[in-house]
Amino acid sequence: FALWYSDGVVTRGHPKDGGGQSQQIRNLTRVIEVQATGHAFAAIVADGSVATWGDLRYGGNSGEVQQHLQDVQEIQATSFSFAAIVGIRREVVTWGDRVAGGDSSAVRAQLRNVKAIQASKAAFAAILEDGIGSVVCWGDPRHGGDNLGVQDQLRNIKEVQATSSAFAALSCEGTVVTWGHPQYGGDSQEIQGELKHVCQIQSSRRAFAAIRADGEVVAWGDQHCGGDSSSVQTQLKNVKQIQASFGAFAAILANGSVVAWGDPSRGGDCSNFSHLLTNVTQIQAGCAAFAAIRSDGSVISWGAPAYGGDSSHVKSQLKGVQQIQATRTAFAAILADETVVTWGDPEGGGDSSRVK
Repeated sequence: FALWYSDGVVTRGHPKDGGGQSQQIRNLTRVIEVQATGHAFAAIVADGSVATWGDLRYGGNSGEVQQHLQDVQEIQATSFSFAAIVGIRREVVTWGDRVAGGDSSAVRAQLRNVKAIQASKAAFAAILEDGIGSVVCWGDPRHGGDNLGVQDQLRNIKEVQATSSAFAALSCEGTVVTWGHPQYGGDSQEIQGELKHVCQIQSSRRAFAAIRADGEVVAWGDQHCGGDSSSVQTQLKNVKQIQASFGAFAAILANGSVVAWGDPSRGGDCSNFSHLLTNVTQIQAGCAAFAAIRSDGSVISWGAPAYGGDSSHVKSQLKGVQQIQATRTAFAAILADETVVTWGDPEGGGDSSRVK
């Protein structure tokens, strides 16, 4: 974890992954936003500059591009590299593993007026405000870094989501365009007729799920990771929100109940908790577990117990919960009194006792 306050940043986890409290981090104040690769962090500071720490191979050192990291608006990350939107022209600066998106030189001339950036495991996709809503990609082609095959379809794009190795772009008209590894959701041809009037797209590691205007859901990609929702399709009515772990999806319905599908070991089965999953207002996901906030401020979690699917030992503390954040293997809940309760894998941030 990297938890930032008005007067500094506190990190928790393995030191080699950026979890150590170096002098640089202890002195870092006025932090606006923090993003992370697999083993490094990048923080936007109030003056528009960027501070980085962690494994150098994963973007933990931005020294080579530091002079360009001025007036930074936003940062996104693959598992290996960072991409920052900078300046009034909203250009892009990248660093980290060159193959996995850290080198954007091949498309640099196109990266102007960037509206937003999305990332797969090793590639980036940028939506442009160029009058036609086009998308520019770079990074490892095996992970969606090449969209030339669908470039002519990418118009009026308002949102892009990503699995580990594929992207799905949602247009203003509610249509969907996909590219990347077919087994990771990069090929939606078989269900293209169902992808109409789409309002929202969510992604697991290897599958996508789209909410349509009629409240129904269309899923595609790896069937073992949520790409097949047929077992719960009749329950997926009036869906308002979807969250995803690495291998499963959880949907909040209009009546506050929850439906889950995908890999049961990653939270794809919540049937044992269905009687508790009522009046749910928010769901957060780790790699193999989900945590739901109910309207009374209590929390229900399910999925892999060691990765946050079992919160029973902190249940008495989880009252008045306002927000939940997650690492891959742990959760952190912010309470109404601004204290924090954590659970899950201690090495993944599930034990905050040393920094309380």
